[in-house]
Amino acid sequence: MLKIKNIELFNIELPLIEPFIVSYGTYPNMPSIIVKMTTECGLVGWGEAVPDEHVTGETLEGTFAVLKHTLAPAMIGENPMNFEKVHAKMDALIYSAPAAKAAIDIACFDLVGKKLGVPAYQLTGGRYYEKFPITHVLSIGTPEKMANEAAERVAEGYSSFKMKVGRDVASDVARIKAVRERIGNDIAIRVDVNQGWVNSSTTMQAVRELEHLSIDWLEQPVRADDIDGMVEIKSKTSIPVMIDEGLRGVREMREIIAKRAADKVNIKLMKCGGMYPAMKLAHMAEMAGIECQIGSMVESSVGSAAGFHVAFSNKVFTSVELTGPLKFSKDIGNLQYNVPFIQLNERSGLGVDVDETVLAELTREKCVVQ
Repeated sequence: MLKIKNIELFNIELPLIEPFIVSYGTYPNMPSIIVKMTTECGLVGWGEAVPDEHVTGETLEGTFAVLKHTLAPAMIGENPMNFEKVHAKMDALIYSAPAAKAAIDIACFDLVGKKLGVPAYQLTGGRYYEKFPITHVLSIGTPEKMANEAAERVAEGYSSFKMKVGRDVASDVARIKAVRERIGNDIAIRVDVNQGWVNSSTTMQAVRELEHLSIDWLEQPVRADDIDGMVEIKSKTSIPVMIDEGLRGVREMREIIAKRAADKVNIKLMKCGGMYPAMKLAHMAEMAGIECQIGSMVESSVGSAAGFHVAFSNKVFTSVELTGPLKFSKDIGNLQYNVPFIQLNERSGLGVDVDETVLAELTREKCVVQ
């Protein structure tokens, strides 16, 4: 039987090639917590937490403390194969804290895959997809800058973009129009507002300007808690709508399904607590006829690979947005992208090697729980 012997925690900062700019903040670098879980037989599993005050309600310092003092100590002696029990134990210890729980969950899946000699996707449904197209994310910038970047990426082979907007309707509409004019109508544009338009009336002003621009979908235009606002927008526009920050766990998914509040949902491991809870949300969505996307909090190769394993094994996932490793000038892992596609390898667990020299270099604080 597998037994967890110790857990090491690393508070790191991943260096971004360019600052990542969304409606609620600018990130010069990406803070992350890496978990190294070791069993009594010497197997090692890796996990990751990327908390976000604006999305999961967790700070980096708080997440490190929760892992150090609450979750990691409770996992010592546990069998990482018991996913349901591991989550039940974590949930009994602390309410919510999804990014912290995701780090433990991901490390368990990596360990179990390695123990059984199978890729993690074999633990979540088996391989369904061979490859996914990668969507390039355009950070908020001037209309001209965003259009230029889009044109460069089209030349590299990208066929879809996620545009970050959410400052004010007039300038956001100008950004979207500029990109559409530059790249033509055959390239997919997804618009992500990150709650920036606040309410349904502001959003409808933008929607009237955007309806003729062949937008794939409009993501989270209103505040996260405003499910009714999403219902109203969905009823008044022909543009499909996606919920992101408004979906964390089962409670929100139940409301979204009951109110038919979205055409598509963005499931993120950091919002729901890891790979195992993400599977549960995907099954709920599939029963309700709602398409899913696996999204990203800009994780390293570890967290990104975990998201890909879930998406590759479930047909309800029709898009993925996990491009963190492409944004870093230095990464702790070696997840391979074949731009503009991602194809997972057949190696066991997450299929990612962690370079512990780079990990040590990027670490700001660490501890061992045993």
